[in-house]
Amino acid sequence: MKLQDKEFKKQLEQYIAFRGIDIILHLKDGTTIELDKNRRMDGDVVVRNTREGKKETIHLDEIVKADFYAA
Repeated sequence: MKLQDKEFKKQLEQYIAFRGIDIILHLKDGTTIELDKNRRMDGDVVVRNTREGKKETIHLDEIVKADFYAA
């Protein structure tokens, strides 16, 4: 893992743990995912629970960038 990747992971982990931040992930395939408050990191994977009760996982390698907004 490159230094840039480690820094991104560390910052993403901090923001995911803080519930007052809205996070929008932009993926390599062009999709955009808004993370709600039911989110966590599990190693190199972002885990989110959808409103339908399903679990979705997003590997860090799939993420191009993340936008953070104060809620």
